[in-house]
Amino acid sequence: MVGAITFINLAWLVPVFPLLGFLIIGFSGKGLMHNMAGIIGSSTILLSFLYTATLFFVMKSSGQDSATITLFNWIAIGSMNIPFAFLIDHLSLTMMLVITGVGTLIHIYSIGYMHHDERVNTFFAQMNLFTFSMLLLVMGANYLVLFIGWEGVGLCSYLLIGFWFKNPAYNYAARKAFIINRIGDLGFILGIILLFFTFKTVTFSEVFAQAASFPTGTTVITLITILLLVGAVGKSAQIPLFTWLPDAMAGPTPVSALIHAATMVTAGIYMIARSSILYNLAPITLNIIIGIGLATALMAAIIGLKQNDIKKVLAYSTVSQLGYMFLALGLGAYSTAVFHVTTHAFFKALLFLGAGSVIHAMGGEQDIMKMGGLKSKMPITYWTFLAATLAISGIPPFSGFFSKDLILNKAFEHNIILYILALGGALITCFYMFRLLYLVFFGEQRLTNAHPHESPQAMTIPLIVLAVLSVFGGFLNVPSLFGGNSNFGSFLQSATTSLSMEEMSHSTETILILVSLALLGLVIYFAYSTFVTRSSVPKADSEPMSFFGKVVYNKFYIDEIYDALFEKPLGFLSDFFFNKVENAVLDPAVDGIGTLTARFGTLVRKLQQGNMSFYLFAMVAGILLFIIFILII
Repeated sequence: MVGAITFINLAWLVPVFPLLGFLIIGFSGKGLMHNMAGIIGSSTILLSFLYTATLFFVMKSSGQDSATITLFNWIAIGSMNIPFAFLIDHLSLTMMLVITGVGTLIHIYSIGYMHHDERVNTFFAQMNLFTFSMLLLVMGANYLVLFIGWEGVGLCSYLLIGFWFKNPAYNYAARKAFIINRIGDLGFILGIILLFFTFKTVTFSEVFAQAASFPTGTTVITLITILLLVGAVGKSAQIPLFTWLPDAMAGPTPVSALIHAATMVTAGIYMIARSSILYNLAPITLNIIIGIGLATALMAAIIGLKQNDIKKVLAYSTVSQLGYMFLALGLGAYSTAVFHVTTHAFFKALLFLGAGSVIHAMGGEQDIMKMGGLKSKMPITYWTFLAATLAISGIPPFSGFFSKDLILNKAFEHNIILYILALGGALITCFYMFRLLYLVFFGEQRLTNAHPHESPQAMTIPLIVLAVLSVFGGFLNVPSLFGGNSNFGSFLQSATTSLSMEEMSHSTETILILVSLALLGLVIYFAYSTFVTRSSVPKADSEPMSFFGKVVYNKFYIDEIYDALFEKPLGFLSDFFFNKVENAVLDPAVDGIGTLTARFGTLVRKLQQGNMSFYLFAMVAGILLFIIFILII
């Protein structure tokens, strides 16, 4: 027992390993030759995963649900006492396993993918720093430590999205992600400040213990949860702060897989699930979350129908799936949302890495209209990509079926209209994902000057492992309908407080599953007949489209609207103040003061001639003027 406690108290080693990797790679610079940066970076994340996995079994065998590890007293000012501490419980352990497990596979994949990049050492250093920040985020025992990790992943996201900084468009995408996330972060930090003023602490256990005495619907709790929600909306790319995520595909594909599919974008879901006690007391906020999540899921899915860039399709798919997670949170099904976070990490990381394998084989080409016929040339990539496609579409027994079906069931219990809309989004997801699969891997190769080939083992082995997780990951939470005990949901009960809902009858659940599967089968058949049987290739940019098709292809012109409402007016004001105020008023005023001072100094300097008689005269004259001034006053 003593050994178990000691092992748990050393859990701070989990984030320290990737931090050491960052320091070693970062300070070595170009001194690391060949694949050493990738080996060091991957090894440190693997060590974190192994320690986390062992920690999971140690805590389970010891019967501990949670442990708080205080490293040192951090801030002690008056009544403010904030320790730098980690909270290890079932929720943080789940996220730590996802971050380090999927992160290890993506780092190994990156060894092959980034092999020829001249800045590969910098890449792995930044990836390790990101992993450290994400672990800090999910392990923090209070909102302030969480916020440090929150800002850390934002910084690393900026660096990694703009990794190929010689391309101005990539720099713009990095700045866009950074600025939009700062908008959300402003709400988050205001929420933390209001938390402290309300509870005189920001430590999770103390906040939640005090919040339990507040009545449901208390104004201050509602305001706190809304402010925290603003941060979650920015980080997890929800309406209206979602436009940064598709542009973030400018970064290398492993970045898309790690940051924008498996970890960083789920930070908002984690934070709300961690704060479940507060959100259960704010039904208004939960309804807002339902509206935001459903709207995001549907809009992003519709946009994904008309995208031709392989990574953009997956980007909007990520936004849509995050919308489903928000929907589950709004329904008070926090463990269901975290379960979808877990399965999504498996199949979406696999989809992005599979897309990277295709892009690697096609010489950097990302337009699916120029692909086709890759099934026979890239068999491992094809079969693993198919597994991920079936998982995200919700086909049993793949992982996405169990998590997405659970969200749909919760929606049905809440409101049948909500269920119909959520199911509609799931069907759209199925269609655009099979559209992607068929256009990339089936038919004839449309880019004649490409010579596609299977990726090296460093890239295909992670694909195979993720494919296994995408196939079997759903069995972590088998419902009672299939003879299971919903183990995953039960595991999270001690860390999240879900709203009580009556368990759906098995007959109703069976009917819903059969209806869903029948509709999914029709969608898959329609996609096959469209893109394989009839070999229908999406229209090029220059070819005419229907009005609705053009609107969807241009992503509902949301970027253009934001540009007109915010970017151009702010740019105009910046130019106005620069040209009319700074250049015309402030600069001349500052320069004039400097010139006047210099001229006055030149004039006064002429009085310093070294003549003693003049100095005596000036002294006497000064005394007389002083006496006259005193007498007059």
